[in-house]
Amino acid sequence: MSKPQQIDLFALLDSKPKPSAAAQKPLLNGLYYERETDLFVTFVQGRRHYEVPPRQCLGDKAWKDKTMRERAI
Repeated sequence: MSKPQQIDLFALLDSKPKPSAAAQKPLLNGLYYERETDLFVTFVQGRRHYEVPPRQCLGDKAWKDKTMRERAI
């Protein structure tokens, strides 16, 4: 029978962790207008949640136009 081997798990870790790509970019939260697809898109903690075309989106025309200008991605 072989002798058990002791492994130091903390020696395998980097002393300085590298920042992830998610930490560098702010996470999107809320409703945005996506120019590329011509859709209103909601994001929850950076993940795409719901899509709706402008004609089906609730709200008046002034609100839609303002959102299309100010929150376009």
